[in-house]
Amino acid sequence: MASAATADHVMLKPELEGLAPLSSGKVREMYDLGDKILIVTTDRISAFDVILPVGIPKKGEVLNRLSEFWFRHLKTPNHLITCDITKMPGAVRRHRSILRGRSMLAKKARPFPVECVARGYLAGSGWRDYQATGSVCGHKLPAGMRQAQKLPRPIFTPATKAATGHDENIDFKTAMKILGKKTAEELRRRTLDLYSRAALHAERRGILLADTKFEFGEVDGKILLIDEALTPDSSRFWPKSEYKVGVSPPSFDKQFVRDYLESIAWNKQPPAPLLPEDVIRRTAEKYREAYRLLTGKTLR
Repeated sequence: MASAATADHVMLKPELEGLAPLSSGKVREMYDLGDKILIVTTDRISAFDVILPVGIPKKGEVLNRLSEFWFRHLKTPNHLITCDITKMPGAVRRHRSILRGRSMLAKKARPFPVECVARGYLAGSGWRDYQATGSVCGHKLPAGMRQAQKLPRPIFTPATKAATGHDENIDFKTAMKILGKKTAEELRRRTLDLYSRAALHAERRGILLADTKFEFGEVDGKILLIDEALTPDSSRFWPKSEYKVGVSPPSFDKQFVRDYLESIAWNKQPPAPLLPEDVIRRTAEKYREAYRLLTGKTLR
C-alpha cells in the first residue's frame, strides 16, 4: 500500500511500506535511508501552529520543486542529491506514483540548533519588536520606520528552534553562545549572502523577498544548506506591483487561510476547523503563482 491522497489528489499522510520513518514535521515526512534521508513534502498546511485537517492541492509539489530550484540556482553547498524519482533507491521508486514531484533524496546532516533568518524589510515579528524596542534581535534601527519599510541593509536575526509553538528570536551574542563564534559568524555570512542573491533574482521576477529562514547542517565537517529553501512556507514574498510602505502587503502564502480563520474567531487551539473550498482554491493558486514567477515554469 502506498496511498494517502484523497480523491482530489491531496496528500496529507503518506503510507510508504518498506521505508523507515525518521521524523514528522508540520509539512514534511522524513525517512531513514542510512547515510541519506528521503524528504516527502505533503500538502498539509498549518496556521497559528496548528495543522489543519485539510490540505492544499499541489502545495507539496510547489515547495519541493521550488526548493530544488533554489538549491541549484544559488549554487551553494547543500544536502540535495536528487529529486528524480528514477534515481532513488528501489524502496522509494516502488512508491513513484505518489512521490513523484514531492520527494527529495538528501544527505543526512546534523542540523545546527539555530534557525538562520535574514530580513530585508520590517515585517512580522520584526515589526512588532521594532514597535516595542526600536530594535530587531539586537539590531538598533533608525527611529520613525514604518511597517513593511525596506531596511537600510539586510540583517541577520537568528531564532532558536522550538519543538512546538513559535521559534524564539535571539540576538547574535546568544547565537554565538549556542553555536560557537566561528560557526555563528559563518552561518550569518552565508545567510545574508543567500538572501541578497535570492532577493535580487526575485525582484527581477516581480517579487520582493521581505524575509526568509534557512537551516544549515553539518556533514563530514562541512556546512550545508538543508531542509527547504526560499519557499512560501519559509519566506515572506510580496508582489512588487502591490508593495506599499505603511501597510502589510499581500503575500504568496497562506494569507487567505489565516484571514479566514481570524474571521470566524477560531480560538487557535486544536482541533482546527475545515476550510471553505474557495479558500483552499485561492491558496493553491497563490502557491502555484509564486512558483511560476520565481522559476518561469508552470506546474502541470
